[in-house]
Amino acid sequence: MSADGPAGPAVGEAVVGEPFVDAVKPLVDAMGGELLPPARAGEEDVVLSWEGREVVAVRLPQLSDSLDQILAALERKHGRPLAELDRKTKQAVVRTLEARGAFSVRHGVETVAGALGVSRFTVYNYLNRSETR
Repeated sequence: MSADGPAGPAVGEAVVGEPFVDAVKPLVDAMGGELLPPARAGEEDVVLSWEGREVVAVRLPQLSDSLDQILAALERKHGRPLAELDRKTKQAVVRTLEARGAFSVRHGVETVAGALGVSRFTVYNYLNRSETR
């Protein structure tokens, strides 16, 4: 696709200038995905169509990358590193991460424990505590 292809101007790999693309971009960013011109889509990418034409492709992150994105978003939300949060807030973070499937990712518990500045045992305790509620 040229710099000004049918889906609007491309900036690097992202497509900009289409209202539909502008609408889905915050969601794709929150998921840690990448916007691509449809012509650059690979087999694993999701091509989105609007009004009968392909507008943009979305490259979703690997699950392990998604966990890093979720942790970074939680740090932004809380305004500081997760390790600096109090115990009650860390427990709430673990509940949020559990709801988002963070612990189905290989080494998810270890990754979360590192981000929270606690042991794996502590993360498991937080998980068990949330199950008893």
